[in-house]
Parts: sequence; structure tokens; C-alpha cells
Amino acid sequence: MSFISPAYAQAAGGAGASGLEAMFPLLLIFVVFYFLLIRPQQKKAKEHKAMLEAVRRGDKIVTGGGIIGTVNKVIDENEITVEIADGVKVRVQRGLIATVLSKTEPVSEDEKPKKAKKAKQVKKSDKSDGGKK
Repeated sequence: MSFISPAYAQAAGGAGASGLEAMFPLLLIFVVFYFLLIRPQQKKAKEHKAMLEAVRRGDKIVTGGGIIGTVNKVIDENEITVEIADGVKVRVQRGLIATVLSKTEPVSEDEKPKKAKKAKQVKKSDKSDGGKK
């Protein structure tokens, strides 16, 4: 007497999944990853690149290391000089700028002569005061 019946392999119960049906879950996963991960990352990288290209003298920035400073001079497309304290200037690679805290407005050609005239007027008023304050 045998209480255990022999197990037989089950015959194929019909046609198996075709190649397209087997690939559908993989395609669905790829589409989800594209819209949730890849596309937003590309958009953020594009915005960061545009921000780096727009950096100019006078902008207040934060470097990748967390140092806050003001752009003193744009050396070339890869390097800038940042003033991090009075008289302390460091050269920073443009790609290491994390964020721009405040942007400066570009000086128009009409305002440049006005600023020079105002500076001359201030110097004249200082001389007329005799340098006393």
C-alpha cells in the first residue's frame, strides 16, 4: 500500500505568452522610470546649466562646499573669482556653484555716466567739508 501517489508533470495548458506580452511589463516600467526619474533630472540639469551661464559680477552665490560669497570677477567660462570676506578672494570652478542667492541687475549704458557724475559730486562735497564728518 502506497499512500503517496506519483507526481506527473502537467502538460502545457495552452499557448504560452508571446514575446510581446512578455515584454509589456518591462516597457511599462521603462515608461514610468522615464517620466518619474529621467525627465525631471534632465530638466533640472538644464536649468542649472542656464543658471551657471548667467552668473555675472556682483551675484551672491553658494558654492558646492557651502561657502557663500559675491562674484568679483568672471575669469573665463570655467572659473570665477569669489570674494568670501573683505579682501579674501578665491577662485572657484563655475560648475561647483550650487545656487545663486541674489542676482544683480546689469548696468545699462545710460546709467554708467550718471554713476560717474554722482561719484565726482560726492568727492567734491567731501573736499568742500574739509574732510570733517
